[in-house]
Formats: sequence, C-alpha cells, structure tokens
Amino acid sequence: MKVSVEITVNGKVHCQDVEPRQLLVHFIRDTIGLTGAKVGCDTSQCGACTIIMDGVAVKSCTTLAVQADGASITTIEGLAPKGGLHPLQEAFWNKHGLQCGFCTPGMIIAANELLRVNPAPSPEEIRHGLEGNMCRCTGYVNIVRAVQEAASVIGGQS
Repeated sequence: MKVSVEITVNGKVHCQDVEPRQLLVHFIRDTIGLTGAKVGCDTSQCGACTIIMDGVAVKSCTTLAVQADGASITTIEGLAPKGGLHPLQEAFWNKHGLQCGFCTPGMIIAANELLRVNPAPSPEEIRHGLEGNMCRCTGYVNIVRAVQEAASVIGGQS
C-alpha cells in the first residue's frame, strides 16, 4: 500500500506515492534525485543526512517521507542563491572546512541552523552546535573556523 505525499523541496512541489516506511533521505535521493544529503549511518548519529524541514534542521534518515507530507524542505542544493554559494559554503571552501566532502552538506545545514539561533557563536558553541554531525577526516578546527567566518559574513549582511 502506498501513500500520496506532497513535499516542497527547494521551492519545487513533488507529489509522489511512497511506501509508508520510506525514509525521507531516500525520497530526497532516490525519488527526486538530489544527492547532497547522504546516508551515513541510518541511526541519526553522523548527521550526513541533515536537511531543513519547515525551517528547522532535521535528520532525514530517521524521518519518514510521510511525516514530511505538506512540509517545505531545503537541502544543500537549495541553500545557496542561484548561481552562487551560501556564505557557509563559501567559508567551508575558504577555510578548508572539508576534506572528502561526505559530511559537508549535513555539516553546513547544521551550521546554518546554529547560526539561525545564535548568529555570533563562540568556538565552544560552534562545537556544541555541531555535535550531532561527524566528520571522519578532519579535526574540526577548520570547520569551526569556517562557521566563524560565515557568522561574520552573515552578521555583516544584516
């Protein structure tokens, strides 16, 4: 038995029939073809699947597609303005806040959530705000620097 869902992803409405048990991350990746959110653990431990749903960062590997029915979702592909990079994406590039890139989309979405609620976080607050996201390549130093740079850029745009 399938269930109809209507989910707006990056401004585009997607009406699909889905299995009631289909995870949102699989809907995003396999049904609509956006591969920025990654499946890293299926237990919400790594954060590679983090997306924004109705304005709040959520882990899409533990959210069902049917739970997102009627929701508005932003993935890493929809975070930046057309033809450019979001300040967080730019800062991760500038400060070498990524290595293999697997965790980067989820890390950027989580950092975006952090800066939404705390526009000027300290390094300790950044580390705490990103606790739900794991990077297996870096020591997090450059990730913290990237979030600090983005905070200064975003704060200066107000």
